[in-house]
Amino acid sequence: MRRVILGMVLLAAVWSAWWGVAAGGLHQGLTRWFDARRAEGWQADVASLPMHGYPFTLGVTLVRPVLADPATGVAIEASGLTIRAPAYWPGYVTLEVPDDPILLASPQGRASLTLQDGRADLRLHPGTALALDSMAVTTGAWSLDAHGDGSVMSAQTLTLAMTETDGPEAAYRFDIVAEGFRPGDLPRARLRVPRDWPLRFDSLKARMDATFDRRWDRRAIEDARPQPRSLDLNLLEAVWGDLRIKAAGTLTIDAEGVPDGTVSVQAENWRDLLDLADAAGLLPGPVRSQVERALGTLAGLTGNPDTLDVQLNVRNGFVAAGFLPLGPAPRLILR
Repeated sequence: MRRVILGMVLLAAVWSAWWGVAAGGLHQGLTRWFDARRAEGWQADVASLPMHGYPFTLGVTLVRPVLADPATGVAIEASGLTIRAPAYWPGYVTLEVPDDPILLASPQGRASLTLQDGRADLRLHPGTALALDSMAVTTGAWSLDAHGDGSVMSAQTLTLAMTETDGPEAAYRFDIVAEGFRPGDLPRARLRVPRDWPLRFDSLKARMDATFDRRWDRRAIEDARPQPRSLDLNLLEAVWGDLRIKAAGTLTIDAEGVPDGTVSVQAENWRDLLDLADAAGLLPGPVRSQVERALGTLAGLTGNPDTLDVQLNVRNGFVAAGFLPLGPAPRLILR
């Protein structure tokens, strides 16, 4: 019995020593990381790095972290960020954010993001690069608000899964679901959405496979974000009132972020979409009539005049629906 007790004491002592060394290494690594960012010209501040989680978890809380990258103009500030990982394998990482607003800034403006029960579970490949194998983001109610301009968007929940696939290197599958998605007062006002239009989407979800120019790893924060080179949209579904839209397609993206490919779109009650565009001033009277006649002809080919099945052709930086030009294609660049 004495030997058993002695063995348990020795085991506890060894484990405690291991935890202390690992916790010290984590603390020192984070301190050096912030120092390295400051040496590169970033604003990289943190008030303190208290450790916790003994004996089975390595945990650290970044108290009042502030990061600002001068190269991209992107900045983030929060009251805290908690990082946890099992002491036996630190490649399983959980990030937890506070419930109070996270301040965001970019060349496009300033905003605040508020998340209830926001967390991200990461699975990392072994190695110092910290390459991402998978990530699962879940939140309760969340909202994005533009600084001084009102709400941009919100939802009751958000689920985002990102998983490295067995295909080409730097290829990932994304599954995204936002329950109770609600466009904010700011976009509703700018688009002049009618007051009687539903506040929330009945459904908003997407699944796609994306290939990037390199893997997602620690360089995505330290240097620059990996850029998409191809998108295979398996499904995009949005239901907003009587308007129902589904889309699928494939795009390739060049080094300038210009997409090329085709996207098939099915829209039920598509005239409601024209009503929204008309209310927003995007379709002056004569143009509205021309567009409605053209789309009505396309819808009639399917046998159901209320359902529009159309292929969007993305070529040379422009989007067209059959013979109908729609305008320039958005550039797909991650800042």
